[in-house]
Amino acid sequence: MRGRGISKENDLTLSAFLAAKPLYYDKIDLERMPSAYRSIEKVLKVPKIIHVVGTNGKGTTGRFLASALWRSGLDIGHYTSPHILRFNERIWSNGTDASDEQLEVAHEKLLALFDEATAASLSYFEYTTFLAIVLFSSCDWVVLEAGLGGEYDATNAFAKELSIFTPIAMDHEAFLGNTIESVAKTKLRSMGPKALTGIQPHSEVYTLFDEIAVERGSETFLVHDLLADVDIREVERVSQRLGLPEYLRENLSMAAAAMKVIGVEVEYDDFLDAPLFGRLSALDAYVTIDVGHNTLAADAIVRAMAGKKVVLVYNSYKDKAYREILHILKPIVRHVEIIAIEDERIESAGHLIEAITANGLTYSDFSGVREEVDYLVFGSFSVVEQFLKEYYGK
Repeated sequence: MRGRGISKENDLTLSAFLAAKPLYYDKIDLERMPSAYRSIEKVLKVPKIIHVVGTNGKGTTGRFLASALWRSGLDIGHYTSPHILRFNERIWSNGTDASDEQLEVAHEKLLALFDEATAASLSYFEYTTFLAIVLFSSCDWVVLEAGLGGEYDATNAFAKELSIFTPIAMDHEAFLGNTIESVAKTKLRSMGPKALTGIQPHSEVYTLFDEIAVERGSETFLVHDLLADVDIREVERVSQRLGLPEYLRENLSMAAAAMKVIGVEVEYDDFLDAPLFGRLSALDAYVTIDVGHNTLAADAIVRAMAGKKVVLVYNSYKDKAYREILHILKPIVRHVEIIAIEDERIESAGHLIEAITANGLTYSDFSGVREEVDYLVFGSFSVVEQFLKEYYGK
């Protein structure tokens, strides 16, 4: 565990409270979050939850869904992570990110519910998950995005009405296992009474989806079984209006199917205003950013940008498959520029350079954007965050 202790003498504003908490743990305490929830379960109002679990597409699927549900007239919350520039991005309700004032009020309420030892013991993500539930207490529905896992994720402590499973692939192997079966089982075991999945890149996931549904007595749905021809045409229309690449069209389809499962009428124009900043987002005519950080995201980008050549602004955490990611991206990469990130989880420059050159790519340090050169900023939320700070001069 990395972090420092919390006591009553410390500054208890939310920013100071969270700064004292570890962003990650070397090992996950599987009982800490459920135990903390049990201690306040009788006094914590939990709204109806749609749980979004998977490797890729959780954020965009969730935002499509949350935005359309809100546009339909419902009171909606969307919890997502991590953020790019401001913590407030994680907790979105009815079209806007939570304000600083709303977060502080929710923080004060939460501290009043927990005893000091429990509040101090919770990780950054665990505490912010509770914070979101407090802030969303009056919502009709909450779209709750899982973090790195499924079964043991902090977000799985709460009962849900529907589980949505976005594409599952290898990711966070240190915690989830080094086979697609182990990763998928951990994610799928979070399954609620109703479960929806779309296109999965690995056939084993469908088999496990069905097996776990039988074990849990869950009712299952496949996205394209729920969408009639008119729905497919509407998805295509909205996708063209928004300029969505293929994988984001699938996420839009999943959101529409989820609305059908929970019995909310789908008005496809309600998807048009969903803010999707961070997934193949164009900052200008030459710069595209994407917060993806795994092979599945890299594959999707190559398909979406086929025929282009870009300067790749890149860095990677040690636990990511960056050698394979660079190999996948190679067809569209003209040159790699390594952006410096201050984080102990970031891979050493030497190992990253070795992977770049092993893939036959050239590299240099990132020193700013040149005019009329196409850039792809990719690698993680941290890479995009650092790039945006430099891009906007902050």
